[in-house]
Amino acid sequence: MTIGFASRAAVSGCVLCAAGLLALAPAAATSGPGVDPGPRTTDTPASLLYRPGTHVRPRAGAPEVPDLSARSWLVADADTGAVLAAHDAHRRLPPASTLKTLFALTVMPALPSGIRHRVDPEELADIGPGSSLVGVAEYRTYRVSDLWNGVFLNSGNDAVRVLAALSGGWRATAERMEEKARALGARDTQVRSPDGYDAPGQVSSAFDLAVFGRAGLRNPEFAEYCARAEASFPARDGGSYPIVNTNRLLTGADGVAPYRGLIGVKNGYTSHAGNTLVAAARRDGRTLVATVMNPRSDGGHAVYEETRALLDWGFEAAGRVNPVGSLDALRSAPPGGPEADAVAVSASRRDDTDDRPVWWTTTGAGLLGGACVAVYLRLRWGPVPKD
Repeated sequence: MTIGFASRAAVSGCVLCAAGLLALAPAAATSGPGVDPGPRTTDTPASLLYRPGTHVRPRAGAPEVPDLSARSWLVADADTGAVLAAHDAHRRLPPASTLKTLFALTVMPALPSGIRHRVDPEELADIGPGSSLVGVAEYRTYRVSDLWNGVFLNSGNDAVRVLAALSGGWRATAERMEEKARALGARDTQVRSPDGYDAPGQVSSAFDLAVFGRAGLRNPEFAEYCARAEASFPARDGGSYPIVNTNRLLTGADGVAPYRGLIGVKNGYTSHAGNTLVAAARRDGRTLVATVMNPRSDGGHAVYEETRALLDWGFEAAGRVNPVGSLDALRSAPPGGPEADAVAVSASRRDDTDDRPVWWTTTGAGLLGGACVAVYLRLRWGPVPKD
């Protein structure tokens, strides 16, 4: 029995429809719901910042990026997270007391500032020789806010020890700090000593420290402590004594001119790490965060002067450079090390936009094809007899 015109037309039409759906499948894969049809802004920057050297993308009229001696540095817009320029941004280096920014981000939310605590001698055990201290005394009662003043202003490792004890202990605090760092997209940081004291394997990067500084500015309590120039600290005999922030860009001490608009964040120094600094400043409605790690200049205040030059450049370059990365770039990247982080976004985008048809087009074509076969069989053999 031959197929009549009507049945041939029905089958031909259905086949053409199915073929059309399959042909459109690759296009649908790049424009369907949940798929980014355009280039992601962090594709190139995520990998670019892992490359060695200085990275900046100037537009016409942009100022020349300063020539700094630091082993690693970065400057970014604190509001948008856009990295304006960087040098060896993911180079893993000892952070010294700038790691206290991550300590505060981790511990501060769980410890109300008004809590009063009597210090046990065991809480002050094992403080590293040569540590910076604010003067926490055994058996003395302190408010948590006093201890945070000691952390931010005097970089007191003794205050860190007590706060860590209140937060579950030294090792548990270090583990939680690493978890917090990963949650923020900071994947270069390894914590061995929560106070930033030199320890084998303890590292961070200019990128990660900028992430911590930026996150801290979003916490009003953190922002208040890191911007405080001076405070009173309880003395052993029941009185108090003044303490002054050791961030010279904030206070203008030791012949370092204070930086106009500075709002913190934290400085640090150890013999192994050298000088490190995370600084944030606000001018004309714009907030920048900068990190400088281990300047090799002979000047004792090089970390402050190089940070000053970097912030000055950042404010002058506003609107005249294209970002070279984002402080948010690695928040959702999968684990697997720097190489995996650098290619993860690009790889996922290639998977999303290859030439394979998406599920709904193949399923739809199959269903339509089955309907065509059913129509053809009905036209050829007639109605199916009922039982």
